Amino acid sequence: MKNLIYPCLTLKGKIAEASDFYIQTFGDGKVSQTSPFVIQIELSGQKFMLLNDGPSSTPNPAISFMVMCESGEETENYWRKLIDGGSILMPLDSYDWSPKYGWVQDKFGVSWQLYTGDKPNASQKFCPTLMFTGAKVGEAANALHFYTKLFPNSNVEGIMKYSETDGDNVDFVKHAQFTINGLVAMVMDSSAGHKFGFNDAISLVVECETQTEIDKYWEQLTANGGHEVACGWLTDQYGISWQIIPKALGKLVSDPERGQRVMGALMKMKKLVIADLENA
Repeated sequence: MKNLIYPCLTLKGKIAEASDFYIQTFGDGKVSQTSPFVIQIELSGQKFMLLNDGPSSTPNPAISFMVMCESGEETENYWRKLIDGGSILMPLDSYDWSPKYGWVQDKFGVSWQLYTGDKPNASQKFCPTLMFTGAKVGEAANALHFYTKLFPNSNVEGIMKYSETDGDNVDFVKHAQFTINGLVAMVMDSSAGHKFGFNDAISLVVECETQTEIDKYWEQLTANGGHEVACGWLTDQYGISWQIIPKALGKLVSDPERGQRVMGALMKMKKLVIADLENA
């Protein structure tokens, strides 16, 4: 089975501004698809969806993006642009894990961890990073094992637990890295008194070739406390939001003759049915 996994950022009324900002900030980028409702961009070859409608929640640092920078100069350049209108979550400084690192929330509410050092994967610059807090703290290890068993071409690349001197539960994950169908992602637990947790403002999109794939991911991601939402959206047992969609959806909704009919059919569905969308 082949599927492509990438993040979706819900930024109501701001997707055109945000797409320009991210392309200008990170340099190697382009707009790959645009409409009043969705803009898809590529940053260093990675796909991001910017959504103009949908969830009412706003992004928070529970899901951030680790940005792999090859030099301190590159890190500082991104920092200067991202901090304009944004806020500092961790100051740009030298840390044990990186000679130059900083965590910033940009003016759209999206969080970026700028890391100077070796890339975890030569082909990937941006790594979604899931921080388990509040009622979900301690679930990071369970989540990454669940995801790597669910998706093909997946593996756990390393798990680091907290030490006695870190000030958190030594059974919890300080940092872990894994791959799901080629997408490098990271997880961490934090017992600190964060006032945020996972919501649907940032979701992970899974493009599926077949209805069998859609059925499989939908069934397993909604199991054990997960739940269906609408229009191909669901929330899994850990609180992460997913969009399980046909690979051909973009082509179907952009068809000038039947795009509106396809959207009308989609709006009535929870799990998406490819045949019904194609026959709309």
